[in-house]
Order: sequence, then structure tokens, then C-alpha cells
Amino acid sequence: MSQINNNEKSLYKQISDQIENDILNDIILEEERAPSINELVKHYIINPATAIKGINLLVEQGILYKKRGIGMFVSTGAKDVITKRRKQEFFDTHLTILLSEAARLGIGIDEIYHAMQLLILQTTDSTKQ
Repeated sequence: MSQINNNEKSLYKQISDQIENDILNDIILEEERAPSINELVKHYIINPATAIKGINLLVEQGILYKKRGIGMFVSTGAKDVITKRRKQEFFDTHLTILLSEAARLGIGIDEIYHAMQLLILQTTDSTKQ
């Protein structure tokens, strides 16, 4: 678990995002126990109600489920659910903004595609070093 910060996102959303990130990065695997409310409270130094709200958000989305008396666990297929939702959010927000700004600046699809290819090559080269 990493630290949460004081950005525009609510703390409970940052908590749920961090657990999702841990699932996506295979830090917490499907059918493994997720951090408890007490662990989240101690680690992030937050109010228990905030931790509960973050966990409940993941339960509502089917990412976590409760085993009575044992704790919260990552659902089978949770990684796919998170990936699918985040891809859609990416397309709905980032890509829409990018294309809108490109249109405003007169940048065509071919120019965007070429720039993306260069960025991918640069990223690939930097990870090899």
C-alpha cells in the first residue's frame, strides 16, 4: 500500500483506488484477503468511517466480498472488472480531452498517430536502459 495524498479526490476514493491498483499490480491476488479496516486506518491514519466507505465502494462494484468472521477478499474476475472500467474511463475522459484539444489546434489523426508512435518508442527505449 502506498500513501494517499491531499488532492481533489475524496480520501475514501483514494483508498478504493489504491486497493484497485494493488489488484491490478498483482500485489493482492484474486481470492486473497484485502486489507482490513483496521489495517487501512493504521496505515493511512484515517477515520474508520472513511476506510469503510472505500471498502464498501469496492463491494458495490463486485471487486471485494466479505467472508463472515474472516475479512474482505478479492472477487474472482475483479482484475478484469477494474481493467474494463478503467479503460472505459480513459476513453471517456483522457482521450476525449486529447481529441478535443487536437481539433482545436488543428492537429489531425495522422499527426496524433505519428506522435503516439514516437512516444511509444521513447518509452520503450527508456525502459530498456
